[in-house]
Amino acid sequence: MEMIALLVLIMKTGTTVSGWSVTFENPNPCALKGSSVEFSCSYNYSNGEIVEDTGHYYFWFDTNMYGRRSKTSLHLYVTELSARVYPKTVRAGDNVTLECGVSCQLFTTVWFKDGRPVAKPGFQAQAEDAGNYLCAVEGNMAMQSDPVALEVQYPPCNVSIEVSHPGRLAEGSSVNLTCSSAANPAAHSYIWYRRNISSSGSPLQVGVEHMLFLPSVEASDTGLYLCQAMNSLGGNNSTEVLLTVGASYFNHFIFLVGIGVKVVIVVLLALVVIWAWRCRSNHSAVDKKEHDNDYENVTTA
Repeated sequence: MEMIALLVLIMKTGTTVSGWSVTFENPNPCALKGSSVEFSCSYNYSNGEIVEDTGHYYFWFDTNMYGRRSKTSLHLYVTELSARVYPKTVRAGDNVTLECGVSCQLFTTVWFKDGRPVAKPGFQAQAEDAGNYLCAVEGNMAMQSDPVALEVQYPPCNVSIEVSHPGRLAEGSSVNLTCSSAANPAAHSYIWYRRNISSSGSPLQVGVEHMLFLPSVEASDTGLYLCQAMNSLGGNNSTEVLLTVGASYFNHFIFLVGIGVKVVIVVLLALVVIWAWRCRSNHSAVDKKEHDNDYENVTTA
């Protein structure tokens, strides 16, 4: 009778010794003479006694009269998925290669970045490609590697200006203009420019800090402001922001009050003129009536 076994240990079914145990899938097989039989089992052991399953495995079986072990053996290699990103630090536009290290190629591996699938294991890195990568066995996410990080360096982008008090500014008031950007490494230097709205000349440099502070604005501060952010890889400019400075709110209020007073005076003068004209018209009508009473019509013969 031909016997084929995946793995048979010396211990009997259900035997447990110091954390070792064996479980047969079918402990009481039945087969016809001349047919082949497959014995399958699973086992476990104490982690403190054996570090891993790598090693030589022999075939062994016992009967009531004798036991036999194969002269030859098979060697099991136990491997783990090992993710590698090369290089780990790149500049935007550089090529990146993802490698999933494994000793045996019995399965297909796939890649993930921060939990999202990666289409190709090779690409040109951009700012959004920075993150943690891992490889896994296709169709079995329980078998995956430890994550590895990719750092992508790039010059400042999405440079923008935030104004602490948007809208028209009163003379004498203060305002902060803050420059922000996305960059790796972070932007380390800034230049502020102001360009007059009505002038086509070169812009004027007005600051070199992350924040531009104008403690007491004047009408001459009106203009288009631009920020340039820079790091070791380069620099980029923000879009222009309009800053408008007008008269103070008090002066503006006095100006409006003055206009209101003038309007009231004009209206009052108009009413006086109309009243005087009506009084004069009424007086003329009375005089005419009295004059008519002093005379009578005379008919000549």
